[in-house]
Amino acid sequence: MGDDRRIWTVKAQLFEYVKSPSLRHIRDPYALNKLAQAIVSGIDQGNSVWGKWDGQRESLLRKAVGCWIPIDDLREFLNRMAGQPLTTTDVAQRLKAFEEEESTFPNEKLQVSCLALYEREKAEGTELAAIVGLLRDYVEREEERIFFEEQELYRQQREEDRKAREQRLLSGADCKWTQLQKSEHSYCRLNGRTYRISPTRDKMWNLYRVNSVADDENGALIGKYQRRGDATKIVTVMAYQPEPKW
Repeated sequence: MGDDRRIWTVKAQLFEYVKSPSLRHIRDPYALNKLAQAIVSGIDQGNSVWGKWDGQRESLLRKAVGCWIPIDDLREFLNRMAGQPLTTTDVAQRLKAFEEEESTFPNEKLQVSCLALYEREKAEGTELAAIVGLLRDYVEREEERIFFEEQELYRQQREEDRKAREQRLLSGADCKWTQLQKSEHSYCRLNGRTYRISPTRDKMWNLYRVNSVADDENGALIGKYQRRGDATKIVTVMAYQPEPKW
């Protein structure tokens, strides 16, 4: 029976994983790591310290991770399954263990909407197992939407920051390394002096002192560096030294 239970648990984890409509989720290394942990956990159930939990109970509770389902309602439903009676603490701590094991925690941005969806389905008489599945799908879709929204916001913020640096550069103010539109060169100004850094074919960087950002091909070569950060260190030193006579 023990082997049958462990096989059932592992199969349940695999079915749960591949049913996701999100290709990003299926190919995500982090999600794969979570699946691997769940499989190992399922195989090790025979030596588990969680004596009240069988494959079906654990499978249902694992699906509820991050879904904001009230603990007492989960306990009541799980106690209808075969097994020793569960307390609220049993359920809360097992859920917490799953969260820590999978490094997956409830998203506070989804708490209100998850609870509202749960209460609506409960009022309509939907059984808890079905609500868990519904919420699991909802959470996956919303987390993917939030992920892409945050990525887009980050991209916009980076672009706004780039434009602000570009404006500082063109206005003659000191600024950090800045690319002008799609130029392969980057410029910075420090202590009123302008520098250009350009990538080389051998994946290194040429550092130049230039008179203006219009000097795409001109300027005095200062040196060639393996890392961009090395060139930046040179700039922070040279910018405060007496002007060289080019």
